[in-house]
Amino acid sequence: MKIETLAVHAGAGADPVTGSIAPPIHLSTTFEHGPATEEIHGYIYVRDKNPTQDRLEAAMSALEGGESALAFSSGMGATAAFFQSLVPGSHVILPEDVYVHVRDLASKYFANWQIECSTVDTQSPAAIAAAMRPNTKAIWGETPSNPQMKIMDIAEAAKIAHGGGAALVVDNTFATPALQRPLELGADVAMHSTTKYCGGHSDVQGGCLVFRQRAPLYEKVLDARTILGAVCSPFNSWLILRGLRTLPCRMEKHSANAMAVAKALSQVKAIERVFYPGLTSHPGHEIAAAQMKQFGGMMSILVRGGWEEAVRAVSRVKVFRAATSLGGVESLIEHRASAEGKGSTSPKNLLRLSIGLEHPDDLIGDLLQALG
Repeated sequence: MKIETLAVHAGAGADPVTGSIAPPIHLSTTFEHGPATEEIHGYIYVRDKNPTQDRLEAAMSALEGGESALAFSSGMGATAAFFQSLVPGSHVILPEDVYVHVRDLASKYFANWQIECSTVDTQSPAAIAAAMRPNTKAIWGETPSNPQMKIMDIAEAAKIAHGGGAALVVDNTFATPALQRPLELGADVAMHSTTKYCGGHSDVQGGCLVFRQRAPLYEKVLDARTILGAVCSPFNSWLILRGLRTLPCRMEKHSANAMAVAKALSQVKAIERVFYPGLTSHPGHEIAAAQMKQFGGMMSILVRGGWEEAVRAVSRVKVFRAATSLGGVESLIEHRASAEGKGSTSPKNLLRLSIGLEHPDDLIGDLLQALG
């Protein structure tokens, strides 16, 4: 079944009680059970599982091609639960260019959890292989990365991970399963901040882990979610599930708009460099073309000059909105170094763009006047 069909129908069976086509929202936090706490209706308590979240997990699993999925209250909730499921003494490998709060998680909490960490350029399979240790339990990848849009060869990273007895986890938030299928390329887990493209309308927060095979990771992460509590609420599960219905067609438009914007910006003298894997000038273009259907709606640019020139451009936009997050219908722009704060590793003149569903001519015109 094609992904466009899957997106419409996954987790969307008619309600068995009423026959409603739109999935119901089950808001109850508790469910009737037997006198000895027998699970007579399939559910006990909302933190363990609930019917609306089950539908979302079924849909995410189907879209990514995994055996099982776990929904969370946020992408960071999903990320933290994965790392908390590792045994003390584990070693993990993180990308140099990685979402800022994953870096913060490593620096502030890994020591408490007795997790060792190495940071490498995951664009290089040789660098990943060199960082492997006997106790390496996971390689964490972002491709494209946030915010410099670096590309990791998923299949090669999977070979390295499995050769050393480790799992490969790929943050697939930027690409989504509509454009990139990490599990089919050998990854063990695909992570999503479903707040972004999966929800698609800047009105819901969530996260998800999709497992290629249920064992051995699923039960460990499920236990971490149940005990520590980062579950997705029924209403948020419903909103994300609704967003998934239009994910493939939205990603086609996001990608087409971003390609048009990237090509136009690559000719602008006020811009030093455009980071977009759809451009043949991008160092990871060939790998991205091999493992992605299209190149997505995210890009970053380096404004010629420095911090002041970049911030000035953000202050002048009229169609773009200066805001954090990404993946909604509206186009957003952000000066990433100031957003990341102290310890940011982003270039001081880098702007991250989330290209929305407006007409590309309007987006290009807005950026040109802002940079003028």
